[in-house]
Amino acid sequence: MSRFFFNDRKQMVNDAIEGVIISSRFQNLARLDTDPAIRVVVRKDWNKSKVAIISGGGSGHEPAHAGFVGKGMLTAAVCGDLFASPSVEAVLNAIVAVTGDRGCLLIVKNYTGDRLNFGLAAEKAKKHGLKVEMVIVGDDISLPDNKQPRGIAGTVLVHKIAGFAAEQGKSLSDVRDIAQLACDSIASMGVAMQTCNLPDQADQNEEEGRIKGGHVELGLGIHGEPGASTVDSQNSQKTIATLVKHLRKKTGEQARLAVLINNLGGVSSLEMAILTKELVHSDIKDQIDYLIGPAPLVTALDMKGFSLSVIELNEAFIKALQADVETAGWQPAVKLQAMPLQKHSVIREGSQTKPSENADVRALVANITQTLIEQEKALNALDAKVGDGDTGSTFAQGARDIAQLNDDGKLPLNDPAALLELIGERLATVMGGSSGVLMSIFFTASGQEMAKKQPLADALLFGLEQMKRYGGADLGDRTLIDALQPALEALKESGLSAAVKAAQQGAEATANMQKANAGRSSYVNSDSLKGVKDPGAVAIAAVFAGMK
Repeated sequence: MSRFFFNDRKQMVNDAIEGVIISSRFQNLARLDTDPAIRVVVRKDWNKSKVAIISGGGSGHEPAHAGFVGKGMLTAAVCGDLFASPSVEAVLNAIVAVTGDRGCLLIVKNYTGDRLNFGLAAEKAKKHGLKVEMVIVGDDISLPDNKQPRGIAGTVLVHKIAGFAAEQGKSLSDVRDIAQLACDSIASMGVAMQTCNLPDQADQNEEEGRIKGGHVELGLGIHGEPGASTVDSQNSQKTIATLVKHLRKKTGEQARLAVLINNLGGVSSLEMAILTKELVHSDIKDQIDYLIGPAPLVTALDMKGFSLSVIELNEAFIKALQADVETAGWQPAVKLQAMPLQKHSVIREGSQTKPSENADVRALVANITQTLIEQEKALNALDAKVGDGDTGSTFAQGARDIAQLNDDGKLPLNDPAALLELIGERLATVMGGSSGVLMSIFFTASGQEMAKKQPLADALLFGLEQMKRYGGADLGDRTLIDALQPALEALKESGLSAAVKAAQQGAEATANMQKANAGRSSYVNSDSLKGVKDPGAVAIAAVFAGMK
C-alpha cells in the first residue's frame, strides 16, 4: 500500500504545482499555459528587465524548486516528474518565456539528466538569440573520490546568492561569476535512518529496508541513492559530530560560515530543534555566524533524515543571504547567538509544615503507598488496553515519593489537615500528566476542609467534588471516580468495610460501561472498552482493600 495522499499518480506533480501557486502568500506565481507536459512555474510580476534565474529538476524535493520562485531568488522553476529531470522542451520554454535582453542563468544540480537536458536547452535558446549561462552545483562531499559530486541542499544557497545579484541589476557575467563562487564555497552532507518511499511502491518494512534499525546512513542522495557508510547509532550528538568532522575537512577550521539545516522530509520539528542545538554546541560552533533553518528546503519526499550545508562567508554572500525575498520556501538567515536566559525567582508554594509522629498514620501511609507500588505493572497492562499504558507508573511514581518522605520522617503524621495538603503538593510535583493534578486537587481540597475541623469522610468527599469540578468527570464516566465516590460515601455512612466493598463494586462496574467520557479512554471505541475495567478505578479499589 502507498503511504501518500494523492488521486492519480500521473497528475501528482500537476496537482502539487497548483497547490503551491494558489497558496503563495505573495500571490506572485503563475504556471506557463502551454503543453500540459511542460510544467514551469514563473514569477507573475516579472518584466524581463534583469537577468533571469532559472532552476529546476525532478519533483519530490519540495519546496525546491517552485518554492524559491519569487523576487530575490528564482525567476522560474522547471518541474520534472518525481525524481526525474524535466525535458529539454520544458527547459527551453522556460528560458524563452522569462529571458530578456539581459540574459538568463541556469542553476543546475549535478545529475546527468539535469546537466544534459538543461545544457541542450541552453544551446537551443542561444539559437533563438538569447544569452544563457549555466552553473552546476555539486556540493555533496560524502563521496570524496567521486569526480561528479551530487548537487543537494546547498543548491538553495546558490539560488539565493545569484537571485540577489540579479535583483541588484548586475550583468549576466557578474551573476554567473558570483553563483560559481558560491558553488565553490559550499559543502553539504546528509544522513538518514530511513530512505524515502515512492507513491507507486509498496511500503518496505524495517527488516527489508536498506538501513537497519538503530543505524543511520551517511551521504544518501536526495533520491535515496546509497550513501558512503553506515553508522551504528542514532544518537543526535554523535550524528552531528560525524557530519561536522567531514564538513570541517572541506572548509578548514578558520572559515566563517553560514549553516543551512535541511529536513529531508520525514523528521519531526522536535528532532530538528534537537539537532540544531547539537550543531551549535559541536566542534564547528565557533565558526558559525548564521543559521538557515532548520526547515525542509530540499527534501527527498518522506526521507527520515537531514543534511547540513555550510558556505564560507564573504561580505557579498552575507548581504545576499540576509536580503528579503518574496518566496514561500526560503528561511531567513539568523545571526547565531547563545540561548538567552532571563532571570526569574522561582515561585514555590511549599507547605511550611513540621514533621510529626503518629504510628497508626505512618502504617496507613506505608500500606497505601506500597499497594500502589505493587500494582504498577498490573495497572499498566490494564491501561495499555484502553489508554497509553502508564496509569500504574504514574500512581507508583507518586506513591514512591510519599513513601520516601514517610520513611525519612518528614511527614506531619499527627496533623491530618497538613498531611493531606502536603501530599497534594507533592503529587502535583512528582506525578505526571492530568492524574497528578487531579489527585493534587483532591488531597489539597480535602486538607483545607479538614483544617476547618470537618470529619475525614466529609473532607474527602469535598475534595472529590473539587476534583470533579475541575476535571470534568463524574460518576458513570468510567474513571476512578466510579470507585472513589461510592467508597467515600460508604465510608461516611457505614465505615471502612462498606467502603472496601463499594470501591470493588464500582471498579467492577466500569468493565460494563460502553463509553468513557473522560481521560485517554474517551478516545477508544466501545468494542475496545468492553470487559476491561478502568485502571484508575482498579487502583482505588486496591487501596481500599489494602486498608481493611
